[in-house]
Amino acid sequence: MLLLSLNYVPGKEIEAIGIAKGTVVQSKNFGKDFMAGMKTLVGGEIVSYTEMLNEARQIATKRMVDEAEEMGADAVINVRYGSSSLMQGAAEMLVYGTAVKFK
Repeated sequence: MLLLSLNYVPGKEIEAIGIAKGTVVQSKNFGKDFMAGMKTLVGGEIVSYTEMLNEARQIATKRMVDEAEEMGADAVINVRYGSSSLMQGAAEMLVYGTAVKFK
């Protein structure tokens, strides 16, 4: 599956099928959340949250690709990511784009 942040596929004629999306809500366990809170006192990267968001992005992307494949898409264009904090230590990751078929 071709994923692009462009709103077209270079060298291809495309037909839009619809919006494909994937979402996940991810959280860390109490121990890692506690340690992340301690890190805010001294500054620097909170590695456990970086890892959590990377994992969430991978899961959400796979779900979007699965949905696009069910629609019969060859690619997803104009791919965008968004995230939000739902509660302390939990984040939602959303990815969406336009599922397209090649003509």
